[in-house]
Amino acid sequence: QEVYLQPGEWFWGVEKFRVKTLLGSCVALCLWHPTMKAGGMTHCLLPTRGLFEKSQHEIGSMPLSELSGRYVDEVLEIFFREMRANGTQPRDYIVKAFGGGNMFEFQDATGMTVGERNIDMMRRVLSRAKMPLAAEHMGGKGHRHIIFELWNGDCWMRHEELP
Repeated sequence: QEVYLQPGEWFWGVEKFRVKTLLGSCVALCLWHPTMKAGGMTHCLLPTRGLFEKSQHEIGSMPLSELSGRYVDEVLEIFFREMRANGTQPRDYIVKAFGGGNMFEFQDATGMTVGERNIDMMRRVLSRAKMPLAAEHMGGKGHRHIIFELWNGDCWMRHEELP
């Protein structure tokens, strides 16, 4: 079965699913458990709405209904809960990351683009969870088509670079 993620959506499922999305400055994380043949994929628009600055305890106690797939830090908390519900740990997953392209040449007050801020947040949260990246294709210019197959953990990516 195929699932197409729109911006701000996430999916968690088992081996019968193929998940697709199209990214610009957004980022997608593909997490796969090789024994269970299960995992998830994100399509995050923004790095945070400020919850990452709170303690992990505060984030961990938030109701699931208050967390959003729009934000890198929050969707990873959603995925951590899915992992616990399945009796697995973050270290059990293979992680691949894509996106964070520079689409608009607009930098914020820190001098970073939205894509760069998304990548930075993703790396910080994964580092905190001790989840290394097995593969990545991030940054640069242009957009990426992503396909993630949950039956084997393969990710397919086509990058269409902007001039």
